[in-house]
Amino acid sequence: MKALVIGATGSTGELLVDELLADAAYTSVTVFVRRATGKRHPKLTEQIIDFSNIYSHKHLIVGDVFFSCLGTTLKAAGSKENQTKIDFDIPITFARLARENGVPSFVLLSAYGASAQSKVFYSQIKGKLEDEITKLNFGQYIIFKPGLLLRAGTDRFGEKVMGNILKLANTIGLFKRFRPLSTTILAKKLAIAPKILPNGTSVIELDEIFSFG
Repeated sequence: MKALVIGATGSTGELLVDELLADAAYTSVTVFVRRATGKRHPKLTEQIIDFSNIYSHKHLIVGDVFFSCLGTTLKAAGSKENQTKIDFDIPITFARLARENGVPSFVLLSAYGASAQSKVFYSQIKGKLEDEITKLNFGQYIIFKPGLLLRAGTDRFGEKVMGNILKLANTIGLFKRFRPLSTTILAKKLAIAPKILPNGTSVIELDEIFSFG
């Protein structure tokens, strides 16, 4: 399979790329990035592109499965407008072009609670993205909806605090459904999903990710 990836420099996306490169089922991995990642591998192709003009790179979006791991926080984006561009505009543009080019499978890293009807801005744009990609009718569409992610070496104070609280609660049997998920485990699950799931739409909720695969 030929894999295509956006969000390849993020905490989950970077690990996903490593999983794909190590998996013999994937014969090539193409990542779309703003700048070189520094990775070197015979199966890896880096396409350094202008994300403000994705349509000019349409001819490069050709393969068997597209992985969308692109996302940010409001703090990092600086405004809701910028976050919308990163979390919605860019992924949906890639999805549309991938569909037009005949890519049969799409894997979306979304989030727990994502819903177009949500009052929470982040959850709302994630939900809208899920819905818009659904309309494209990919042969295989897989949505992962994890909760709190544990990133190695994270500098996000709130993430560290909440992770420790949930871990403590889990040890006494509380909030098992909401236990934190390491990005290492998530990357492995993302990589195997297109290989084992059937055609149609599959939604993997946060409490199902641990046992999935």
